[in-house]
Order: sequence, then structure tokens, then C-alpha cells
Amino acid sequence: MRILYSHRIQSHDGQSVHVEELIHAFREAGHEVRVVGPSFYQQSSFGGESGTVALLRRLLPGVLGELAELAYNIPAYLRLRRAWREFRPDFVYERCNLYFLAGALLARWQGAKLLLEVNAPLAAERAKFGGLRLARLAFALERFTWRSAANILPVTRVLGDILVQGGVAPDRVQVVPNGIVLDRFAGLPERPADGPVALGFVGFVRVWHGLDTVVAAMPALDMTLTVVGDGPAREDLEAQATTLGVADRVRFTGVIPNAEVPAAVARFDIALQPKVTEYASPLKIFDYMAAGCAIVAPDQPNIREILTDGETALLFDPADPGAMWQAIRRLIQDTPLRHRLGQAARAELERRDFTWAGNARRIAGWAAS
Repeated sequence: MRILYSHRIQSHDGQSVHVEELIHAFREAGHEVRVVGPSFYQQSSFGGESGTVALLRRLLPGVLGELAELAYNIPAYLRLRRAWREFRPDFVYERCNLYFLAGALLARWQGAKLLLEVNAPLAAERAKFGGLRLARLAFALERFTWRSAANILPVTRVLGDILVQGGVAPDRVQVVPNGIVLDRFAGLPERPADGPVALGFVGFVRVWHGLDTVVAAMPALDMTLTVVGDGPAREDLEAQATTLGVADRVRFTGVIPNAEVPAAVARFDIALQPKVTEYASPLKIFDYMAAGCAIVAPDQPNIREILTDGETALLFDPADPGAMWQAIRRLIQDTPLRHRLGQAARAELERRDFTWAGNARRIAGWAAS
């Protein structure tokens, strides 16, 4: 099939992993893919955004910034329409972004078949965290974009229900969780049978994740903590570790390329997914499953779409401040349980085909129907 892939990604981060892995999976499956996106995306390094975008964010705050996002649709739509006319794709696949209307307009005005990937209710998210100024317009345009798609692909059923509440017909919703490239987890070294228990976390670590409770317990237990990534909680955690005399057992790798994540995760005995938004499909969980880690994660509906308490992970009550640590302590003390959960998690990932290749195959099937 011929696939026109549209996005407005500005930086190389978790969302770029989704974009690039799915494009690669489409091509590996034999599909021809043409990508239309911002030129400045290629200028940013992994973990950052382009200098142009960063400058615009500083110069155009508030309403002006949102108006600039809307104005971007003029060149974006013209580029997408030109590519659509030249390439004549079987369908357009677009990653949804707030105020990004190119695919919706192409579907409405040119009759293109649009498959829309949705990772979050972005208007609600920005209204809550990002100081959204043109809220009424943003919510209306988001619903317009959702309703323009032939198929809409949320990453969780929880998010799918939000889309249906926003006016999307239920029969057009197909859930597509995040995934991994399974081959990258082949041939990784075995975890050492002795030594301290290795705890690990992948991602952007924030204060509310609660990793300070893990560091606080380290003087009394033989364990290490590795954070693959960075974030605003790093400085406080490192200071806490120094005060407690366990700085040699707490390590931050900083941001690393996605291709290096499997080897890093393979060193974890216990993999941590602290608090997470209620509609997300965390990339890190699929990495943890592929590496056969014992996983500790919050007990909430979107996580239960992937993991089962006591079978493929230990799930904790996110409303209980001490619950995450209780689950971690149980796994530290029970080596057979760690092994059983890790093996079951890996088997579940394979059984349900939580891979980018599987996602590409399912999406192409829906597009062809």
C-alpha cells in the first residue's frame, strides 16, 4: 500500500520514537511511505527540539503562540495536498496534534481517507497543564479533527472512550497501544545471579513520581537505582542519595538513544512505572515486558489494559503514598516472584504482539477494509 504519513512533531523524544518506529515498520512490511512534516524536526537532537521552535516559544507566548500554531496550517496543508496529489496514497496516516488541521482538511476538502492516531486529549491536557488561552476554539477544532477521520486510533481503551464522548462513532475507534521492536531485545546479557537487586526507571523523572521513597529506603537494603533519562527531580534525588550515603548506588544515565534502551533495561531486576496519566500507553512498560523485568506499576484502567496484577506485574494503589514501595519491597525479598512475573510479562507481550510490526499490520488491515 501507499501511505502518506503526516505529523507536526517538533522534537526528538518519546513521540518521535512512535513516529519513526511505525514508519519503519510500515516500510519493513513492504508498504511505500512518504512523510510530510516540519523541516525543523530534522534539526533537533534526541531529547531536544530545534532552536527555531525554542525561540518561537519564548517570543510568542499565550494567545500569539496559539495563533501561530493555527497559521502553521496554511503551509502544512499546502504541502500535504501537494504530496497527496503527487503520491496518490491509499490512505493518509496522521499523528494528532492540537491546532493541527492538515489531515482533517484534506479529508474534508479532497476526499482523502484519513487514519488519525491519538495519544492524548490534547486540548484538555493543555488546558490543565499548559495555560491554554483559546480554550473554546481548541476544543472545537480538536473535535473537528477527530470526526474527520475514517478510523481513529487511540493508544488505550480509556482514551477511546474519551473520543466517543467527544462525538466519534464507536465503530470508527480502533485501539493501538504502543509497542517495541522485539529483535532488539535478543541476545542481551543475563542478569547477574548475585549482587544487589537492581531497580530501574526509564523516562523523564518528576518529583511526583515518588522515587525519593526508593532512595530513602536504600541504606537499609542491598539495592541500586538506575534512572535511564533525566528530569526535574534529578538534582533533589542526587542530593538525597549523597546525604544518605548511597550516592554510589544511584545512577542517572541522562537521555540515551532509543536503540540503547534495551541493553539498559536488561540490567534491571525490578522496573518501575510510577504515577502515570489515566489515558496513556507508556512506552517504558513495553520495554520492561520485552526485557522480562518484574514490573511495578499503578493499578488503574489504562495499565490494566496491558498488565495483570500478580500475573505479569505487581500493581499498586496510586492513591496510597506507600503502596509503590510496598510492592517494590515485596519483589526485593522474593526472587522467584520476580522471575515468574518477568517471564510472564515477556510471554504476554509476545502473545498479544505488542510490537510496531504488529501495529503496522493491523493498521494496514483496517485501512484496506
